[in-house]
Amino acid sequence: MVVLNKIYTKTGDKGETALGNGARVAKHSMRVTAYGTVDEVNATLGLARQHATGETDEALARIQNDLFDLGADLCRPDMEKDAEAEYTPLRITDTQVARLESEIDAMNAALDPLRSFILPGGTPLAAQLHLCRTVSRRAERLAVELASVEDVNPAAVKYLNRLSDWFFVASRMANDGGKDDVLWVPGANR
Repeated sequence: MVVLNKIYTKTGDKGETALGNGARVAKHSMRVTAYGTVDEVNATLGLARQHATGETDEALARIQNDLFDLGADLCRPDMEKDAEAEYTPLRITDTQVARLESEIDAMNAALDPLRSFILPGGTPLAAQLHLCRTVSRRAERLAVELASVEDVNPAAVKYLNRLSDWFFVASRMANDGGKDDVLWVPGANR
């Protein structure tokens, strides 16, 4: 269990922060930027949930929890040392990726095929989910960049890739099953 008795520690006042393994790194390090952007996805998702109800809100709550798991995963480098850790480090699993895929397939089965690109918008929930989609794409790009130079759990990258797809399909569902999608009209304002 996490216990936070004091919120500020002053240990980051010189531009460094601690990773999950205790190592100190610059706050602008690629790893901190990646998991910080995952936290940003979670915050945008919190806004989206203000417009969600029922099963959609329950799914978004599961994703928010997964995003904390993902942040914990990304803040802990040295996967090869997991067995030596004081406690088993939290890692995103292929099961979490598979759950997103299953949910995407179920939502997409109820939608008509796309015949145009969609502009972000429509209902308040759909617009917020499009924002979640774009921020999760940025988090994915940063995780991929990090993985090119440091150890990153491959399931974490897969999860981010599926997550943006999940948000896209969920945004269509939030637009009355795609009926209220805002379609791109190429060259409409020439």
